[in-house]
Amino acid sequence: MTGEIVWRIAGGSGDGIDSTSQNFAKALMRSGLHVFTHRHYPSRIRGGHTYVEVRADDEPVRARGDGFNFLLALGDSFARNTEENAYYGNEQAKPLAENLDDLRDGGVIVYDEGLLDPSDIENFEARAEEHDWHVYPMDLRGLARDQGREVMRNTAGVGATCALLDYPLEPITELMRDRMSGDVLEANIRILDLAAEQVEEFDWTHDLRMPEGSHDEDQVLVSGSNGIAYGAIDEGCRFVAGYPMTPWTEVFTLLSQYLPDMGGIAEQVEDEIAAAALALGASHAGVKSLSGSSGGGFALMSEPLGLAEITETPLVLVEATRAGPSTGMPTKTEQGDLEHVLYTSQGDSCRVVFAPGNQQEAYEQTRLAFELAYDFHLPAIVVYDQKLSGELRNVDAEVFDREPAPDLGTTLTEEELAEAAHYATGTFERYQHDPRGAPDGVSPRSIPGQADGRYLASGNEHHPTGHISEDPDNRVAQMDRRLRKLEAIRERLDERESNQVRHGAADATVGVLTYGSNQGTVHEAVDRLVADGHDVASLSVSDLAPFPEREVREFLDSVERCLVVEMNASGQFRGLVQRELGACGDILHSLLKYNGEPFEPREVVEGVEGLDGGDPATAGTRYVPAGSD
Repeated sequence: MTGEIVWRIAGGSGDGIDSTSQNFAKALMRSGLHVFTHRHYPSRIRGGHTYVEVRADDEPVRARGDGFNFLLALGDSFARNTEENAYYGNEQAKPLAENLDDLRDGGVIVYDEGLLDPSDIENFEARAEEHDWHVYPMDLRGLARDQGREVMRNTAGVGATCALLDYPLEPITELMRDRMSGDVLEANIRILDLAAEQVEEFDWTHDLRMPEGSHDEDQVLVSGSNGIAYGAIDEGCRFVAGYPMTPWTEVFTLLSQYLPDMGGIAEQVEDEIAAAALALGASHAGVKSLSGSSGGGFALMSEPLGLAEITETPLVLVEATRAGPSTGMPTKTEQGDLEHVLYTSQGDSCRVVFAPGNQQEAYEQTRLAFELAYDFHLPAIVVYDQKLSGELRNVDAEVFDREPAPDLGTTLTEEELAEAAHYATGTFERYQHDPRGAPDGVSPRSIPGQADGRYLASGNEHHPTGHISEDPDNRVAQMDRRLRKLEAIRERLDERESNQVRHGAADATVGVLTYGSNQGTVHEAVDRLVADGHDVASLSVSDLAPFPEREVREFLDSVERCLVVEMNASGQFRGLVQRELGACGDILHSLLKYNGEPFEPREVVEGVEGLDGGDPATAGTRYVPAGSD
């Protein structure tokens, strides 16, 4: 039997689960398969149950699967407690005990009997028989200890996996040779081979096999964090300031690694206020700059964000959402920061906000955020979540083979400044009420140090020269001009290829509306529904500000009912749609998930099917019908 494999490797934080899964996924990709990963880890440092799923198929995969069908349980070598009555239970047993509910019928279990004992798990044998699980105990720990070091039990687990799925070891050994050498390499290859040989002696009872595939184009394995970092670099970003905070840390780390080799600067500072202010200052001085954080840190950036808006200083910020409020669940995904990102700071906001739906969009929309920020002199925000931050997916390498764009957008040369408007004192009129030839509201910008470019950049409302002004007419003129930028940005976005993605039946009567990282999951759900005869289509929205009113209205006008899918408890995206359109509340139903786990395709399928009657909510989700707040 062939078909997709969803392999889950489980162990303890600090046991190398993440790196092992990444290497396995990369080997599968190199051998021609399409892969997608999902990771689950606790917020405790070096302690607690963690797992990663690797979904592999010969066809493109866009989301995590519905459950999984192969479990490699390694135990938790850093377990703090081994007693059932401890606060966190028997932590050593969790890599096996806590990964059974989502294991599909007919699935395979390989567990490390050097650390794990199924007798510690209530009704394990009965459940295995009921669900036709195929269980293979192996002393992976002992095998690794005998041949090298205990930490190499992960390699033994991969060797057992390959053998049980009839997958060749060569892609694994080739990857090892790329990353290791000497005695370490030889020990790992020896352990890999020995584990595979032991499996050959088993009486196999399962029929799972690794699929076979090939790629027409060169592939790279990247996360959303990679996409954002690469997009920033290619768009000319040469300054980043930040403070670590999960999951934003991954973008910050990547940029900190790459920028110094490109003549750029990366600064880790004392807090997020300083980070945003430093990036704002660098941008004012003439460098394309970026900062970012997750929800709690982004809250501290509200003051510099407002300063960027009123001084009209270009800036790109990244906001990586996670479960809140406050610290919430730091390593779990959620989309609860939408309103926070759209409206935080002081007064009326004037910003651009994008929510990319996948790794390619993360790259493209980060580049677009820089383009708009530096052409229109305002902050642009890329909002994503823990899910997109860490999940890996194979993407055509040519996606990232684009021309760089190092220019600073709409700035004046010294020759142009000599002819520009100046006050009687000689101060450059940076904030002109009605810039000549600029119906988009963009007033000419100079860079500090340019001749004839001197002006004041103040957080107060200001006269065209930047001097403080509380004159009512000046206030209205400045505010109206700044807001005209959003109209012009919307026009520019409408003239190019849309960031909103429609998918599904051409003449659908049922719609699914979502935004951000839910895109791939919704697409897979829609494909299943259409294949089953349902008249369904979806629209995934990336432009959150300025909102794509025309596109969303046309989509909603084309369907009779629409399910809005989002990962928060209060339906923030549904609220944004109703606010922007001023209508459609009678056809919008919500499917909400906020337990820290992303949607699975089946949950969206069941949500849509439930619109025809019955309860469309599934485990972990909540349904809110049309007309409900």
